[in-house]
This record gives sequence, C-alpha cells and structure tokens, in this order.
Amino acid sequence: MSSTHAYYPSYPSGPLPINMPQKGGYYYPHPQHAYGRVSASPPEAPESVTTSGVPSYEPSATSSSYAGSASDYDSSGTTTGVDLIDYMGDRINGSFNPTPLDRSLARQAQTSGELNAKHRELMELQALAQQRLAGARVNFADGMRAAKDVQKDLQWTQKRVDALNTRAARKYPEQYKTAQHRYPAPVDY
Repeated sequence: MSSTHAYYPSYPSGPLPINMPQKGGYYYPHPQHAYGRVSASPPEAPESVTTSGVPSYEPSATSSSYAGSASDYDSSGTTTGVDLIDYMGDRINGSFNPTPLDRSLARQAQTSGELNAKHRELMELQALAQQRLAGARVNFADGMRAAKDVQKDLQWTQKRVDALNTRAARKYPEQYKTAQHRYPAPVDY
C-alpha cells in the first residue's frame, strides 16, 4: 500500500514565507524551487477500476493488484510541467487590480499636499496676525502716552486759566462780573 504514495511529490512540512507585493508593482515570484513543480498529473485509473462510476485511487477499491510502476508514471519530461508558483502568481496578478489602489494612493498624496499647503498658509496668516497685533499694541501704547500728555497739558492749561480768572476777578471785579453775565462759562456734564 505504501508504494502508491511514493509516486506523489513530497512537500515541505513547515510553513513557507509568502512574498507580498510592494507599492505599485506586480508580484514577481522568486526563483523556482524543486517542490513547486509538478511534472504531470496523477496516473489515470484503468476503465475496469471504477467504483460507482467514479475512478478511485485507493488500492482497496480495486479488484486487481494495481500498485503502479515506474512505467505507469512517466516523468521523463515528455509532458510540460506546471509550475504552481507561476500559476498562482499569474492568478493573483490577474485577479488583483492595482488601479484603485494607485488612485487612492495618488489622492492621498494630493490631499496630504493640500493639507500641508493649508497648514503653511495658516502659519503665515498667524505670523501676520501676530505682527499686526504687535503693531496695534505699539500704536495703542503710543496713543495712551499721547492721551496722558494731552490730559496733563489740559490740566496745566485749566489751572492757568483758573489762575488768570482769579487774578482778573480780584483786579477788575466789576468788568469781570459783566463779562461773566455776557459770556457764561460752559456747563460741564
């Protein structure tokens, strides 16, 4: 019974790494390994060896002693081999369409660029606003100094006018009263 299993290829027992495609490219398989090639399909059972119309490869299902021999399974290279890695790579390349991924990657790059440009624009506007605010603070400080200077000048002038009025009222009391009635002082609110 174990002689029938000798004709099937042996596969490695442990898991093997799978190469994933990089950005924007297609999957190109690594160099061929001996275990990836199958030289031909399994041997066909003779027409006389069928159970319920379906060919069976189990030795117990056959009535003859079909154990197979080297002549039944010819791997001399007359049939073209099927490379499973190439076949699966072709199937993956055929089923995987990178166009939407490329478009989304391009859109992401475009959006990132726009976001960076807006960020730079905001930083420039923030710097400009800070410059204007500093200028406004300087102008406000200058205005406050000027207002205080004007207030001091007005207070000095008011004191001077009050002093002149007092001196005029003492020196010329009759004329001062007449002028006050004719030209009354403005009312402060």
